[in-house]
Amino acid sequence: MRIKTSYLLILLIVNTVIFQACEDETDPFVEPKKTNRTIEFSGMEWIVRKTDQDLAGPGPNYFSDVEENVWVDGEGRLHLKIRQVGGKWQCSGVSLRRSLGYGKYIFYLASDLTDLDPNVVAGLFTYMNDNEEIDIEFSQWGDPQNINAQFAVQPSYIDGNKVRFDIMPRDNNLSTHFFDWKPNNIKFGSYHGHSLEPKPDDLINSWLYNGENIPPDSNERLKINLWLFRGAAPKDMQEAELIIERVEIH
Repeated sequence: MRIKTSYLLILLIVNTVIFQACEDETDPFVEPKKTNRTIEFSGMEWIVRKTDQDLAGPGPNYFSDVEENVWVDGEGRLHLKIRQVGGKWQCSGVSLRRSLGYGKYIFYLASDLTDLDPNVVAGLFTYMNDNEEIDIEFSQWGDPQNINAQFAVQPSYIDGNKVRFDIMPRDNNLSTHFFDWKPNNIKFGSYHGHSLEPKPDDLINSWLYNGENIPPDSNERLKINLWLFRGAAPKDMQEAELIIERVEIH
């Protein structure tokens, strides 16, 4: 009897270990672990994008997962960089490993968004496919005369699916940006400083989208990237950096 009980206990432990090992592979809302580098940021696990020697969208660009391109500093802030290595410009991006669905996605940035090179694009977005995507983007899209920010719901070429606006310089580089994704609407907001209750003069822009292209709650991923428009080198030929102090999802 004692032998049989011990055997059953061992079998239970083995099955539990096997189940836990396979859990990530079978849960459609958790991306399976890959050989790509992962990082911990804002209490969540992120996969660092890597394309090796292949060009990939957006851009197209090369994306590198080395620590010189993507790292978390001693204060817990995420850094993304565009660097030139061996004559090639390497961009950077991270993807949340777990799909979280509807909710309020808040980004606290610590970079001067008005100082980005015209060819640099910084993106905060959820992505399932090219037609199921919610974007906050900072770029002049190659033209120094363009305004430098936009809220968009893909496909953004459809009238009413995009709002463009300008972010003006401030004494510090702190700004807060969010989208609140619900089944019937998406609310966007951008503020100077780090607050969700800004003073009136801290409001940069806000937008309520209730069009026909609200993505369903599916198996999307939250992503942050820093890349080059049409794969073109920065006009000033200098490296670029985006600093995200933290991300909150409610």
